[in-house]
Amino acid sequence: MTIRVVEPGLLTTVQDQGRWGSQALGVPVAGPMDAVSHRIANLLVGNRPDRATLEVTVVGPSLDFLADATFAVVGAEFELWLDAEPIAANISRRAARGSRLRFGRRRAGARAYLAVAGGIDVPPVLGSRSTDLASGIGGLGGRPIRSGDRLEVGHSDNLRAAGAPVGVPFRLPRGGATVRVMPGLEAGRFTPRTMGLFEKTRYTLGPESNRMGYRLRGEALGLAETESLLSSATPAGTIQVPPSGEPILLMADRQTTGGYARIASVISADIAMAGQLAPGDWIEFEVCQHREALAALIALEQALMRAT
Repeated sequence: MTIRVVEPGLLTTVQDQGRWGSQALGVPVAGPMDAVSHRIANLLVGNRPDRATLEVTVVGPSLDFLADATFAVVGAEFELWLDAEPIAANISRRAARGSRLRFGRRRAGARAYLAVAGGIDVPPVLGSRSTDLASGIGGLGGRPIRSGDRLEVGHSDNLRAAGAPVGVPFRLPRGGATVRVMPGLEAGRFTPRTMGLFEKTRYTLGPESNRMGYRLRGEALGLAETESLLSSATPAGTIQVPPSGEPILLMADRQTTGGYARIASVISADIAMAGQLAPGDWIEFEVCQHREALAALIALEQALMRAT
């Protein structure tokens, strides 16, 4: 089965769960900015979690189904039409051969995930179909989709699909979000006053923010210790403070290592919410303890398990 791209949207890329296992070679993980919505979309159409979806960013595409297909859209709230019929997200639907799916106005969040039964089938690179825009690998030659592209769909996994609508288990941002963080490995390089300022400041995502990371505009943070650091691993959600003092929140296409002081890290349960932010949105940080972060992750996984 094939999907034809009529209009590509602003930034629509092929993403699976990411390119894990090659960070030691300097290869970024990539994958979805909101892994929770990606996972639910695959669940709704009976796919394995590692099947590739289309990540739709801010402005959505128009796509023609060239054969009968089962699909679902999860994540950011968009107006959606299948041919002339308005349709809802968060539930699987059948599209007849020749049908056109159109994304309209965005209401909340920044990224939606379109899953099709069988998954988007592009050649894997280092074990993943994810598009890494910075490295130019994966997906369709390491680039977003374009008008005229034809996307092949794989064979259905025939897993039991969720029968009822399944929404994302967190509140989609409408202009901004508060996310929970834990102090980073170099938090001791910052004074208590600076740590307090970090927690009280409402930052704005700068216009250069992208899948690699968010440049945060707001109160500059000063280091108490300015000695150089050795580069070390940079997991998703790491918040670094460069010499400018304006934090950088590392996201899906982050580099594998970094040498800036890490003031905090977004907890695993809140990274998907951070992935729903767009340039111009605000973000605030709430420091929590390890037990709270663990409890939040357990609650998220339990919510996803109940959907199966």
